[in-house]
Amino acid sequence: MPVCALYLPEFSTLVMYKFIAALTLLFLPHLLRAQVLPGENSKLHYRLIGFSFPVSTGCNHYRLEVALGSYHAADSFVKNVFATYTGNKNSIIAEVPYFGNDYTWRVIYTGKNVAETKSELHHFSTSMIPDMDTNNTRVRITKNRGIYKNALVCLDGNRAIYDMSGHPVWYLPVIDGMSNEQLRDVRDMKLTSQGTITFLLNNVGYEINYDGVVLWKTPDNGTVNRDKHEYYHHELTRLKNGHYMILGNEYPLWKLPSNADSNVLLDTHTIYDTVKKAFSRNVEFGTIIEYDEKDNVVWLWKSSKYFEGSDLKDSINALGKFKDMHENSFCFDEEKKELLVSFRNISRILKVRYPDGQVAVTYGHCYSPGGKEQGSNLFCNQHSVKRSKQGYIYLFDNNCCNKEETPKIVMMKESRDGNLEKKWEYSCEIEDFTLKRHLQFRSGGNVIELPDKSIFTSLATDLYSNIFIVSKGKKVKWSAMPEKWNQVESKWEPVFQYRASIITDQKDKEHLIWNGAIKNQD
Repeated sequence: MPVCALYLPEFSTLVMYKFIAALTLLFLPHLLRAQVLPGENSKLHYRLIGFSFPVSTGCNHYRLEVALGSYHAADSFVKNVFATYTGNKNSIIAEVPYFGNDYTWRVIYTGKNVAETKSELHHFSTSMIPDMDTNNTRVRITKNRGIYKNALVCLDGNRAIYDMSGHPVWYLPVIDGMSNEQLRDVRDMKLTSQGTITFLLNNVGYEINYDGVVLWKTPDNGTVNRDKHEYYHHELTRLKNGHYMILGNEYPLWKLPSNADSNVLLDTHTIYDTVKKAFSRNVEFGTIIEYDEKDNVVWLWKSSKYFEGSDLKDSINALGKFKDMHENSFCFDEEKKELLVSFRNISRILKVRYPDGQVAVTYGHCYSPGGKEQGSNLFCNQHSVKRSKQGYIYLFDNNCCNKEETPKIVMMKESRDGNLEKKWEYSCEIEDFTLKRHLQFRSGGNVIELPDKSIFTSLATDLYSNIFIVSKGKKVKWSAMPEKWNQVESKWEPVFQYRASIITDQKDKEHLIWNGAIKNQD
């Protein structure tokens, strides 16, 4: 049977690649007719695989057979077939059982008025890294009530995607010339509406496809903050219009109050202006940058501009110390044209209008004497602010102000007078009471509302790591503990997750898998 392989030349720019990618996805059904995937002798970093093969005239049924091992004789292949998948299209998504193994596959074509036809044997293998060896790293399922059985969970601490049984199905391959060891600091790994994956790594934002091809990375030329780097952190989101929105930092010089003690302030971060006779200090502020696909800054918001006209100046103490103003999460409603922006260290959330950047509402602690507090005491040192389908604001509350209590998931309704009303909350469970007393949840945390209105949550410190789904009735329906084996102490210990995400929709899963189909197979 003749097979026409799809050939894509190597392009010099990511922009051209993305143009080809868009055309490929548009005409994907046609292209898959002529492309055999996985490519012959390709090496894959995933077990959940998109198989495609040519159509055959008169055939309306396809049977995919997969064998463990590499075989070139049909008899040997048939004896080792471990799975058979069927469908009426010339593309089938199937799962193979192991990383670090060779596989052989073929397709059997059948139809009412045509004879059964068998394709030639095809071969590929799956690669292996130590973190995919369950003797070294595991996701231990502690509760499973059978919900979202076909979902996938993205764990940035593991830089991998797992099924709901705790089995890894995909891991981040080596990119940008980095080693596996250098990939350990991945943060905020999640699926985009375009069927790609975004994440942050070593203060650089990346977008890749399922095959690990880098489609876009953040420019790092200091265009916004006039520094050597933009200091990207916490969150990168691909917008529906194709743009990228990401958090950054800047460190401008800020004039200190006149009552600041100059003897205390004489350090490497403080500058004395002999002309203005005043001290200034480099202060950490946050930025929100929107890039188009050509790396142009198309929108920008700076917390330093908000600070200038806000009550936060009253948070400066006599020594001139600031509570830093870097953000830790945002949620952009592209239809309503507004952002919710979270500031952990001042326990504050801002509603920012887009595109004028004006702060419409402030929620959280107020620093001005006699000032109006809106939503005060409803959250403390929060992460991951989101907007629910009902329009409520919900977040992961680290709850650091209450040392005897665990973190919470909090859902709040905005009232007409601009205040917040708590509608629902859940105190995260930590079964080990001895451990609970020593835990401090100062970083990370994530919440995602699922289609049935339950909440997917990531709760983690260096001493404790738990991923779970809790219903609106406050029942934990699924939970898992990411762990790694400490060979020195011969025990399992937590794998810190900065944020975790989940893929529940089958169409999103298919979009992700087939989005890698444009890559030439090795």
